[in-house]
Amino acid sequence: MAVIAVLFVLVLAAGALYQFLGARRAARLYRAPGTMLDIAGERLHVVCSGESGPPVVFESGIAASSLSWTRVIRDVATFTRACAYDRAGLGWSDPERRPRTVARMLGELRGVLANAATAGPYILVGHSFGAFLVCAYASQHPAEIAGIVLLDPPSEWHEITPDRVRLLRGGIHLSRIGGALARFGIVRACLALLTGGAPGVPRNLARIFGPTAARTLERLVGEVRKLPPDVHPTVQALWCQPKCFYAMANHLAVLQEAAAVVAGITSLSDIPLVVISSGDQSPDTIARHRALARLSSQGRHMTAGKTGHWIQFDDPELVVTTIRGIVDRARRPGLQLPSGLDNRTDRSGSGQLWGRNQCT
Repeated sequence: MAVIAVLFVLVLAAGALYQFLGARRAARLYRAPGTMLDIAGERLHVVCSGESGPPVVFESGIAASSLSWTRVIRDVATFTRACAYDRAGLGWSDPERRPRTVARMLGELRGVLANAATAGPYILVGHSFGAFLVCAYASQHPAEIAGIVLLDPPSEWHEITPDRVRLLRGGIHLSRIGGALARFGIVRACLALLTGGAPGVPRNLARIFGPTAARTLERLVGEVRKLPPDVHPTVQALWCQPKCFYAMANHLAVLQEAAAVVAGITSLSDIPLVVISSGDQSPDTIARHRALARLSSQGRHMTAGKTGHWIQFDDPELVVTTIRGIVDRARRPGLQLPSGLDNRTDRSGSGQLWGRNQCT
């Protein structure tokens, strides 16, 4: 037993050393492309490009970073100011210093707007969990907002069922396990094998934690592959860090609160609003998205054709064109949002959306 214990300790020590050396190397190779700002007690990474025009600020999904906007932010920056940031614990931002709450994250978003973007009013673009934060912020500060684009909000979480509670608890538990595995280099080794042409080992390891973990790994790998290939090594380097897994757990823990806050919003006044549903959503979720769009007198709903949950990966042109329409509306307040939104865009670059009326 003593020999086994010693071997176990040696393996852990070797894993920790492997993780330390790998993290130090990654920090040299994959430096933060933006700047670090001290906002509400957290050091957050913010990346901006573009100069003139109504500032567009992107809010990422529940455990996603500013990299999730790679396919759209460069194009948006050609016609207006565009900024994305990493919430505490994610991407290049420092680990969280305080527990996650909706109020705290909204305070951090306000700090990003004040310190990184040019003078408002702002256009907010939120994906998934980020759509909840965008809605909550707009409802509290409507005078600051020139428009909103929501990509596939997780509106199904407005209804908290026993199955969803179990799913959430399981996700939090697995995320914390992932953080522990990352500390000892296991995540780094698995990702190296996965990207090096030996996917069997990490997939078999995931199956140890059940079919849900295995399916999640497959889905995440599939979504990451939709990013430009030059971004893949950076994503891999970021997700080798324990902080990202612990941040995922902490963000999952606040999902119910965020869903409840948005469910309690009764009006978004006349803020220009576009809600885009992915093509694989259920009829119940589509109905909730339509109801969300009706919170604004300038609200529109559309379905993004053959897309999955990560609409900005599957149809970035649609997202860019939709944002351009909101930007044009902000520049010319009398301009109405087009009434015929669908997943086809005007190739002339006018920023208008055309096609059969799918709005509600």
